[in-house]
Amino acid sequence: MLHLLAPQTADGILKLKEQLAGDSRAHKIDLGVGVYKDEGGATPIMRSIKAAEQRLWQAEDTKTYTSLPGDPAYLDAMRRLILGSDVAESRVAAIATPGGTGAVRQGFELLQMARPGARVFVTDSTWTNHLSILAHLGIEAVPFRYYDPATHAVDTDGMLADLAQLEAGDAVLLHGCCHNPTGADPDPEGWRALIEVMNARGAVPVIDLAYQGFGDGIDADAAATRAIADGCAQVLIAASCSKNFGIYRERTGILMAIMQDAGLRAQAQGALTHLNRQSYSFPPDHGARLVTMVLDDPALRADWQAELEGMRARMMSLRTDLAQALAEASGSDRFAYLTHHRGMFSRIGASPGQVDRLRDEHAIYMVGDGRINIAGLNARDIPALTRAMLDVGL
Repeated sequence: MLHLLAPQTADGILKLKEQLAGDSRAHKIDLGVGVYKDEGGATPIMRSIKAAEQRLWQAEDTKTYTSLPGDPAYLDAMRRLILGSDVAESRVAAIATPGGTGAVRQGFELLQMARPGARVFVTDSTWTNHLSILAHLGIEAVPFRYYDPATHAVDTDGMLADLAQLEAGDAVLLHGCCHNPTGADPDPEGWRALIEVMNARGAVPVIDLAYQGFGDGIDADAAATRAIADGCAQVLIAASCSKNFGIYRERTGILMAIMQDAGLRAQAQGALTHLNRQSYSFPPDHGARLVTMVLDDPALRADWQAELEGMRARMMSLRTDLAQALAEASGSDRFAYLTHHRGMFSRIGASPGQVDRLRDEHAIYMVGDGRINIAGLNARDIPALTRAMLDVGL
């Protein structure tokens, strides 16, 4: 049997990690893998998470199963974090998932259960694993214009023109904030136009919210998601706790289905619970319990928000410092877009050949489409990165 398996294409980011590990140059810079790093290059455990873990170690008295959808307290805490008070609990069905990737996968599975043959419209470009999961499930992915490389901003007119092809029952996969890989988000008018076109065409929004708190702040980063949840008949939201709680390896996520007709909640919850049972039965609980403890304890939550805000401010400072260094070295303001992008990533317009040169000649690692992880930088790296970008012709 095993000899019949087809070779699989290696994941580009994981391959990049292997190349980086094998590079013996002392001055190498990792701008590829999407994890937050502090000024010393470490991905720290957040203070509030460490404190919650210590409390949990003392208080936890069982490792028995929770429930198929996940711990109710976690689902409620995440609902409030993401949706605030804009959406009534009676309109939300939810399950805990193994990370944001698990939430995305379960969301696509739910779409397939409900509407076999439905297409998923995806931003051009999008997180590569979105496309990989859709292809694995046999769901047609339809790219629509999103990022304009000339302006380094969202191409709103092109986006809306392409989404006019939507048919009733199709889905539109959106990034709730801090678009990966470009760092460019729609402005409020663009979000309103998206809601209008999805409603007019009868499409279902699917929102991947992986970076809440990394852009403009916790509530600001959820504003578009809340507006869509309030303005569309049915919405799926896949959210991750990996980045904003720093618990990457705990694989903590959530999938929510929001509906205007609260009478559909039981039906939706039953389908979501069924998906969990078929995939992994009970979802992991350790990370979810830590998140719940942080969100429900006023002191822990305040400390978490303060540390998260510090991370966000540091990334914005790195963006500003890099843009300023490039402006001074190039005598041009063509890199000012870096200060307008949000979150961990920006696409710097490097061709595959330039990406290779940055790696081979300057020991600077990034994925092949020219996406850089701003959070992988530190102040010491900026001069070297500036020289390298200009050296390869950016």
